[in-house]
Amino acid sequence: MPHLPARRPVRPRPLHTGIVCVAAAACLLTGCSGGTAGTPPVTPPPDSGTSPAPAGHSSTPLVLDERARGTTVRVTTGTLVVVRLHSTYWSTPAGSDPQVLAPSGGGAIPAGTCPPGRGCGTSSARFTARRPGTAHVTARRTACGEAMRCSPGQERYEVTVTVTR
Repeated sequence: MPHLPARRPVRPRPLHTGIVCVAAAACLLTGCSGGTAGTPPVTPPPDSGTSPAPAGHSSTPLVLDERARGTTVRVTTGTLVVVRLHSTYWSTPAGSDPQVLAPSGGGAIPAGTCPPGRGCGTSSARFTARRPGTAHVTARRTACGEAMRCSPGQERYEVTVTVTR
């Protein structure tokens, strides 16, 4: 019989390595965004839609998020309108007419405990309703997760704001 070389003992790999690989594969398939980089359901928030704000200026800001996309909201002059989008992949929301909606700050605020590449945090802007008219607030994004392009319809945010006296 031929002489076979001695075999080295095979060391088993720790089980957690396989679990990490499976978890990493699941993250790649789902985006691992935990819902923050994706777009929540597109339904208007209660009280936004086309309901008017109280007479005079409202002391409570009107806060709009992804659920208000595609809606028209009505506010009175003096109302503070805050647009808060739940991902840093969004551009800073911008108004179409500063005479109607005057910008008063905004930008991206990353979440402190978020792993890189997930877009955790918010992109927001503040506007003050200055005079009667209509303005559009828009934002754009090209990524909806780490290395994930947005599906059609997910890359643009727009809300129409109608300001009355």
